[in-house]
Amino acid sequence: MDLVRTLQKKIVRDYETLAKIVDSLRATRHHIALTIGSFDMLHIGHLRYIIRAKERGDVLIVGVDSDRAMKLYKGPDRPIWPETERLEMLSYQDPIDWVTLIDDVDEHGNWQYGLIDVVRPDVFVAVEDSYPEDQRRKIAEYCGELVVLPRQAEETSSTNTFQRLILTLGKDKERP
Repeated sequence: MDLVRTLQKKIVRDYETLAKIVDSLRATRHHIALTIGSFDMLHIGHLRYIIRAKERGDVLIVGVDSDRAMKLYKGPDRPIWPETERLEMLSYQDPIDWVTLIDDVDEHGNWQYGLIDVVRPDVFVAVEDSYPEDQRRKIAEYCGELVVLPRQAEETSSTNTFQRLILTLGKDKERP
């Protein structure tokens, strides 16, 4: 149980504490990478993406969308796993140095850039279709470099997996 508690210490609950951590990292000349995602139903595509994001910096900070934000982005039936569990699952992943909850979206789901403003990463890592061009330009204002990675294999997508599952369950109900 001590290992679990140690790994959970990678979870930073507030931006004020995160800002202090980032200041310390900058003072010791660490190259900071930041990425953001839902990470609902953690799968191999997520892990491959996290590994590639970590390759961009000495330190990887991951922002995890809040339950409220996910409902705005992905609909009322999401997330599958609550934010506390998604944070904890990510805290166990070796490439991730710090993980924090991100809830800086307005009631329409528009990102307010609070986390990226606090971290001011050397590198922000994004998936190619996650942010429209105007948002990518805005993100670039907050960081040294914006790296856009291709989406991992589509078959690993949580959303696609849920859709296939629903279709399968629907077909099973039609069978006598």
